[in-house]
Amino acid sequence: MRSILYWCNYTLRYSRASIPVNYWGMGVTQTGRGPGRPTPQPVTAPSTAALSADEIAGLVFMVEEEKLAHDVYVQMYELWGVRTFSNISSSESKHMDAVRTLLSRYGIDDPTVGNGVGVFENADLQALYNELIDMGSQSVSAALQVGVLIEETDIADLEVHIAELEHDDIARVYASLLRGSQNHLRAFSR
Repeated sequence: MRSILYWCNYTLRYSRASIPVNYWGMGVTQTGRGPGRPTPQPVTAPSTAALSADEIAGLVFMVEEEKLAHDVYVQMYELWGVRTFSNISSSESKHMDAVRTLLSRYGIDDPTVGNGVGVFENADLQALYNELIDMGSQSVSAALQVGVLIEETDIADLEVHIAELEHDDIARVYASLLRGSQNHLRAFSR
């Protein structure tokens, strides 16, 4: 065992790697710089100046739109007990987290912070939430139709925002959200 750890330690110390390595969860970390290698510099967060106004507005809107989907699905699950709403609301939480990561990375204020279920900064999204809750409260089939409407709207909005993008990290997140919404749409359309 000792010779294996010595070999790993030696190999990593003199390898080209410049990232931290954790030996099999043993808590021993080695930078792997080796002789003559520069010390890695900390990564600094990009500024909002790097984003276009459309990209900033898109991120702010998308986090609230993902919250709207989540909040409506939570309410529909509580009202009707249809498991599809519970499953997809969990997915929408992950979508919000992905957009929140971008907001944080670019130093943009998150409009969802401190807002409970059904509370939105964007007045249009607030009105839409209220309307969707009223529609979905009529019947199970109406609630499922609300899910279809939300996902179709999300897909259309994502396609518009993707067309405006200049940053690959945002494009990757939006592409993932788009695939998720397409899957959700299929689930609600069954």
